[in-house]
Amino acid sequence: MHSVSPTRTLLSSTLLILGIFLIAANLRAPITGIGPVLDQMIESFHLSASQAGMLTTLPLLAFALASPLATALAKRQGLEISLFIALLLIALGLGSRFIDSRLMLYIGTAIIGIGIAIGNVLLPSLIKRDFPHRVAVMTSGYVLAMGIFSGSYSALIIPLSAYQDIGWQVALVCFGVITVFSIIVWLPQLKNHSKPTKDLTQKTSKGKIWHHALSWHITLCLGLNSFFTYIILAWLPNILMETGHNPAQAGVLHGVFQLATAIPGIILIPLLAKLKDQRLLALALAFLGFTSSLGLLYFAEYALVWSIGLGFCSGSLFILGLSYVSLRTHHSGQAASLSGMAQCVGYSLAAIGPMLAGSLHTFFDSWGAILWLCSLSIFLCGIFGYLGGRDIALDKDV
Repeated sequence: MHSVSPTRTLLSSTLLILGIFLIAANLRAPITGIGPVLDQMIESFHLSASQAGMLTTLPLLAFALASPLATALAKRQGLEISLFIALLLIALGLGSRFIDSRLMLYIGTAIIGIGIAIGNVLLPSLIKRDFPHRVAVMTSGYVLAMGIFSGSYSALIIPLSAYQDIGWQVALVCFGVITVFSIIVWLPQLKNHSKPTKDLTQKTSKGKIWHHALSWHITLCLGLNSFFTYIILAWLPNILMETGHNPAQAGVLHGVFQLATAIPGIILIPLLAKLKDQRLLALALAFLGFTSSLGLLYFAEYALVWSIGLGFCSGSLFILGLSYVSLRTHHSGQAASLSGMAQCVGYSLAAIGPMLAGSLHTFFDSWGAILWLCSLSIFLCGIFGYLGGRDIALDKDV
């Protein structure tokens, strides 16, 4: 890896790269770690299924609300300090889980969501600025870091909570050790106050982008992928436990799902550059996800295979949808406008998913309807991915 700047020493470059990967490590696990211990949380606080689903929904709502805040914060304080604030918020939210209060559980989760939202928005801008010729490599690396840490944490949290009966609250707070270490490693970057890259701060036209069919194909491909992904992130351990897996096994498979979402970053990025269009790839990935979702329902004894399939499908369709934003637009302003549309609709759909799934489980007293819902959303995601994968682009004046 080349130094990011001629003025940086090897040590400072190494600390920056390590800092980026550690920030990425904090951008999923503090939320997805809830999944394996959700039953214990429901029992402790007497939560309904919809209230439990809200624990996954809150960070998504925070992402939508905090994204403009992240940009404004970065303009004022610079990227380095803003990312430091993101880590502090995540640490604060994790620490609040020591407090035995339902209200603080939700407040702490919302604070974590705001911190993650700031990191999600600003980390790509930092990478684009400091690694302009290695964006794909660094992005794949930090997505992989997210998957490894979140997957490992989900796999370990049940044994951790059972260790000397420390319980789910302490087990969830334990991730704060990594967050505190991330804060320490990031401290040397605070002497810099660099602003976000222009693609993050420039004003983009809103007008016709919402009226173009191709914009909706790309938006719904990303949105429906987020919809089913966050249902699985919230409820997969409960689905697995209902089909006969013990909590520890369910936690491990939840971790496997998250690890599998990171693998496509290594495989797909070089492949996408060689394809003329992405239609058949979108359909193939949707078929994999559709089969895996129904496989969980009807052949639960092969849950490891289905968890890997669902994770690979989720990660691949996400990367595919993001690539459409670049491939189907003519300039950065148009891409930013389309990205904003996709983000708005996508995270709105994602926020609905976990609560809707919880309500459907209460109504049907079964996870069958939820897995069919996931299968349907993956099927539709494949259709819109096929339409978005054609070798066409938005009109230049959109």
